[in-house]
Amino acid sequence: MAAASSASLASQISRPKPSAPYSPHFSGLHRSCSALSLSSPTLSLFPHLDSRLRLSHSSRRTCRRVVAMAGSGKFFVGGNWKCNGTKESISKLVSDLNSATLEPDVDVVVAPPFVYIDQVKNSLTDRIEIAAQNSWIGKGGAFTGEIRLLNTGCICNEVANLKIPNIQHVHFSVCSVEQLKDIGCKWVVLGHSERRHVIGEDDVFIGKKAAYALSQGLGVIACIGELLNEREEGKTNDVCFRQMKAFADAVPSWDNVVIAYEPVWAIGTGKVATPQQAQDVHVAVRDWLEKNVSTEVASKTRIIYGGSVNGSNSAELAKQEDIDGFLVGGASLKGPEFATIINSVTSKKVAA
Repeated sequence: MAAASSASLASQISRPKPSAPYSPHFSGLHRSCSALSLSSPTLSLFPHLDSRLRLSHSSRRTCRRVVAMAGSGKFFVGGNWKCNGTKESISKLVSDLNSATLEPDVDVVVAPPFVYIDQVKNSLTDRIEIAAQNSWIGKGGAFTGEIRLLNTGCICNEVANLKIPNIQHVHFSVCSVEQLKDIGCKWVVLGHSERRHVIGEDDVFIGKKAAYALSQGLGVIACIGELLNEREEGKTNDVCFRQMKAFADAVPSWDNVVIAYEPVWAIGTGKVATPQQAQDVHVAVRDWLEKNVSTEVASKTRIIYGGSVNGSNSAELAKQEDIDGFLVGGASLKGPEFATIINSVTSKKVAA
């Protein structure tokens, strides 16, 4: 029995050795409309990075009508609560969200810590859907030591406060897709930078998890993004395309996938990419989809931005035609501010 269980586990987590680095069909960042002046003082909070960006222009690509959102036709805003909250603070947050006036043409999702999903599901308005912060690559089973109370990518105070005896080691974020669906989750966040760079999940492993989640009916918020040194070295596109290829090689369909571009250097740092920097990468990712998947998928797939999004900068970011929404971290823990970000869709309508 032990041998069979070990073989089963090995078959789920095994992944091929990394192949040669993926070479995208084009390099540099693409603009879809007007020319970009690198000398503009408003281009970036990080002028030393701008000189490293290689920008090219595509006369082939025309501007999408920003009022005609990709995918379902709706802006998409997700709130990733990460490893934050207590029963009391989450009750207050849910109350704030329930009383908020939200624009109707926005898909809204929140991802609580796993131990609070049931609390949120039972008290949050049906207007907002629930996401998990991670999932396993297959069905649950005989995986001894995997604590299904944790789904946040860190050993949380919430778990410690449960005072479960004899816990000496916690394996990070195991929960089967079937369990997530059973408690009411509609979405799962996969490939977040904290999973990639802290926990060590690689592209192929993340692709497998996305494929299984989709096959079982969960929507996937598929995260991509580069480290600071990768941006400084002009490798932003190379990194994002490599991560995109891992998803494309694995997923059975793109119908229920939202891509979240989150530059790692902007997550939780207060350093947000400028609207133009974010737009440039979104255009490049959409062009990659067109060239490597299909024109239809490129047109329909929503690409959202994450990385220190808040109530003050969301409106300007939302005006960019290829930014189809946001994945929000810290600001999503503040009900009124999260509502402001959700309602920034009005800026996109005005820009149209």
